[in-house]
Amino acid sequence: MFGLVPKKIWSTLVPVDEDNLISMEANLFVLKAGNINILFDTGLGDCLSMQEKKIYSATGDTNIETGLKRIGLGSDDIHVVFLSHLHTDHAGGAVKNVGGKYMPRFRNARYFVQKIEWNDCMNPNERTAAVYIPERMSALEKTDQLELIDGDADILPGIRVVRTGGHTPGHQAIEATANGTTVVYYADILPSSHHVKIPYIAAVDLNPLETMAIKRELIKRLLKCNGAIVFDHDIDIKIGRLTEEDKKVIVKKIE
Repeated sequence: MFGLVPKKIWSTLVPVDEDNLISMEANLFVLKAGNINILFDTGLGDCLSMQEKKIYSATGDTNIETGLKRIGLGSDDIHVVFLSHLHTDHAGGAVKNVGGKYMPRFRNARYFVQKIEWNDCMNPNERTAAVYIPERMSALEKTDQLELIDGDADILPGIRVVRTGGHTPGHQAIEATANGTTVVYYADILPSSHHVKIPYIAAVDLNPLETMAIKRELIKRLLKCNGAIVFDHDIDIKIGRLTEEDKKVIVKKIE
């Protein structure tokens, strides 16, 4: 999760176990835009193979339905599913197993994915085959719920997707602005509050220089506009606001 940064440095930020693993969560967010409910990513879901459960050290059940219920929604109330990218920990929950067949979990939703990301997922290589599962994701196309985007686009008034690249060539972010307030979700470009440091980049990023560049610019903008950012893998800070103290960028938790 911290790439070339020495363990002696990053381990002061997060606890590490005897297998050199750190604990993370797959945080999912719902954005309400008028009568439209938008879900940011879908987590691991409940279709994992035994091998995948071992790889991710996945514990417990998916919280998609129970989490939605807590805010008064069900799967049928989701109108847009924004998928930052199609790695299993972000897109696995987009589908469910119904009688041995994969089906979209949210039957009333459009699934927004970058075109280049979709093509990469459908044609994984030796490096990406463990995280792209085309037979699972292809269910979105079969029901005609897939919405492919080519680059930056406005998907609703005040809501914009930005193709970032970096983590994957087709990785995308979402930015929402209302009443002068901006909230952004940059997924694995900034997976936790610890990753606001520019060189702190996961080793799985396919183009770390792109990640650094987009992160550098984003942090400048958030500091200037006092915008909020949501983190996809942070355990402690789900939503934060950036501030600068002694020339260091600090993340303040927003409840």
